[in-house]
Amino acid sequence: MENKNVILGIETSCDETSVSVVVDGHAVLSNVISSQMEIHQAFGGVVPEVASRRHVERITLIIEQALLEANVTKNQLTAIAVTQGPGLVGALLVGVAAAKALAYALRIPLIPVHHIAGHIYANHLVSPLQFPLIALIVSGGHTELIYMKDHMNFERLGRTRDDAVGEAFDKVARLMNLPYPGGPHIDRLAAQGSPAYSLPRAWLEKGSLDFSFSGLKSAVMQFMKQNERYVEKDLAASFQTAVLDVLVEKTFRAITQKEVSNLVVAGGVAANSGLRSRLHNRAKQEKITLTIPSLELCTDNAAMIASAAYFLYQEGNPVDLELNAVPNLPLI
Repeated sequence: MENKNVILGIETSCDETSVSVVVDGHAVLSNVISSQMEIHQAFGGVVPEVASRRHVERITLIIEQALLEANVTKNQLTAIAVTQGPGLVGALLVGVAAAKALAYALRIPLIPVHHIAGHIYANHLVSPLQFPLIALIVSGGHTELIYMKDHMNFERLGRTRDDAVGEAFDKVARLMNLPYPGGPHIDRLAAQGSPAYSLPRAWLEKGSLDFSFSGLKSAVMQFMKQNERYVEKDLAASFQTAVLDVLVEKTFRAITQKEVSNLVVAGGVAANSGLRSRLHNRAKQEKITLTIPSLELCTDNAAMIASAAYFLYQEGNPVDLELNAVPNLPLI
């Protein structure tokens, strides 16, 4: 590991406890993810207090497991990276406290990372980011279009004005009595059905790259009230098609506006098979280089945090141990 930057990343922003060891921002030696999905399924969503307590129970074990799988000792680490925000404050605090303790004990730098920056840099673990680029961020809490002309240089072109796309998937799934998390279930049903039902697309005012999904969610609710007999797979396909039409079209409008040829996709909804297929087809048609992380790297994970931290480390702006979690941390 001589002359290498070996960064241990910690991610606890929601309901995954994850620790990873990454070398020079791209070589993943370990990426341990402990999911709480089964615990929260009983509640139909993430319970913050339960998530925080589970992080406390797991964090030390996951750190040790990540080091063991990476075949790295603590003394070989160059820096400790941690998600500072956004996320659930109690969950974030567990990761921040663990990271601060490690950095202090080992006398090495502590690097705070923005959760969404981490999702973008999950793509760097697939292939080196090529600039300039457009990043489409689609997750349970975020729907954004970001322009990057260099590392850690972010310009927001569009964002959701209400529900995030992942939130809309989960809410519609709940209306349809599908299990939590609902997104994968809608995706599975949509693949079997056809978009037979007419649902609205929120394009907003001319030229806007913002998104809005609350009206679509309400339209699904009204449709279900007015049509007691409907084909479940066709409703799922109709809803998903309405979402993807807007996501894909506005993404490629952003690409045209900024005259770029590189597109990366980030966040849990990047695992949606319909979205992946639509983007691949459109990118091929318009000769755009598309990068989408593997399914494991789409969900919350610490490898993406360690990857982003490598570039922050190169900038040489260390933080002190007064670092605190920021649940509404802005990207820009």
